Amino acid sequence: MSGLGKGITAASIGRILVERGYKVVPIKIDPYINIDAGTMNPFQHGEVYVLKDGSEVDLDLGHYERFLDVDLTGEHNITTGKIYREVIEKERKGEYLGKTVQIIPHITDEIKSWIRRVANANGADVCLVEIGGTVGDIESMPFLEAVRQMHIEEGHNNLVLVHVTLVPIDKMGEQKTKPTQHSVKALRELGLQPDAIVGRCLEPLTQESKDKIALFCDVPREAVVSAHDAEDIYEVPLMLEEESFHRYLELKLSLEDRPSGNQWKMIVERLHNLQKEVEIALVGKYTNVKDSYLSIREALKHAGIQVGTRVNIHWVEAEHLETDFRLIEDLKPDGILVPGGFGERGTEGKIMAIKYARENNIPFLGICFGFQMAVVEFSRHVAGLKDAHSMEIDKETPHPVIDLLPEQRDITQLGGTMRLGDHEVYLEKDSMAFRLYGTLSIVERHRHRYEVNPEYVPLLQEKGLRFTGYIGNRMEILELDSHPFYFATQFHPEFKSRPYRPSPPFVGFVTASLASQEGQ
Repeated sequence: MSGLGKGITAASIGRILVERGYKVVPIKIDPYINIDAGTMNPFQHGEVYVLKDGSEVDLDLGHYERFLDVDLTGEHNITTGKIYREVIEKERKGEYLGKTVQIIPHITDEIKSWIRRVANANGADVCLVEIGGTVGDIESMPFLEAVRQMHIEEGHNNLVLVHVTLVPIDKMGEQKTKPTQHSVKALRELGLQPDAIVGRCLEPLTQESKDKIALFCDVPREAVVSAHDAEDIYEVPLMLEEESFHRYLELKLSLEDRPSGNQWKMIVERLHNLQKEVEIALVGKYTNVKDSYLSIREALKHAGIQVGTRVNIHWVEAEHLETDFRLIEDLKPDGILVPGGFGERGTEGKIMAIKYARENNIPFLGICFGFQMAVVEFSRHVAGLKDAHSMEIDKETPHPVIDLLPEQRDITQLGGTMRLGDHEVYLEKDSMAFRLYGTLSIVERHRHRYEVNPEYVPLLQEKGLRFTGYIGNRMEILELDSHPFYFATQFHPEFKSRPYRPSPPFVGFVTASLASQEGQ
């Protein structure tokens, strides 16, 4: 079923192979008809993750990048929309030579070709493919049929099918294997027999449950793996290792048995031994769906691992702040983070939170829209530009401190061009940005249209707001020298944060929040 944990399971399988020196390339298949996740509502689908080439994808691609330490592109995300577009374009060009274009073989051939192309281009030892959706869903049928064909074409020793199923517990405390049995039955009806079954459950699978699943689903006992609830998702690769799942996969794929590098184990050990805690207020507009800020949550965790501090996130709905600011005041946070988020709703609440952080010397980190609202807040309350705003929110503002740049204004599609993916940013040497990154040039990922209006930059800098990162006339980083930690970025540093290589702005923010708590 949806949300069961297929992405974490797949990423964890990839990690235990990476730990043994194998090169793994992941591919995520999303059966929806959308070309990509760029237009999806965060309330329904969680965050939109951005890859280095600017592709907007499902959040599972973020898990893959963080777990496997890889940088992916849009080629690593297949959707029904992409496949059908490819096939229709080929048909229009006459590449099928007048044949009737059908699901089989043309759609399935395109799916198989895409998987093989990506695997070969990356020179991987193992290609890890996650098929989203649920067995039996009509959307997933062409992809499962393509897998059935690949199983024959590639050979049974070259393809392992891992099936993730739910093992619920009834009121009597008994683990029920019937849903797994029926799920496997549905797979078999499609011509697919799983080689291994990962049981998602609240508690570790009992030996009795494993035996029943093995017997009724026709898999070896060592191929039934417990993926029970963990305190943290980073524990899942170690859970798979404890059950020797890596060895089973190596045998099935004729890979040599290699010792683990134990890098991941050290990360988890550090995560379990954090000695201090900080309280962070995350002021957003999608706080009811925590996955809307998944990469930010993970980046804070990564920074906490490096600093030795557990980061407790308090989710504050920006819209609610507008009528009850005690939500922040009573919390007394050690730091305030304002993330991205398009649209008018909750904007004034974010501005209020930024003003509170600035005036009370509370460490502040703003990201994308949070960066833009920091410019608006400073313009209104320090630079004296009454009613300053972003043209995205208020088309009638007398002071459009955030606006489309002149080269964008002639482009009406979607309100201007979207700046997406990796862009090189230049830093000023005498700045917090340089101290955090340790270099004068960085590459970070972007997802926005509106920019700081260059006409207002001289006035804002005269009043004390420093822009210390830029791309030509595009302002990328702002900071305040008079503040312990006041730092905001137009880009999204959370997308490049890794457990073993945390994002510098997040490390600086958590470090400053800890120092603020300790009165330093």
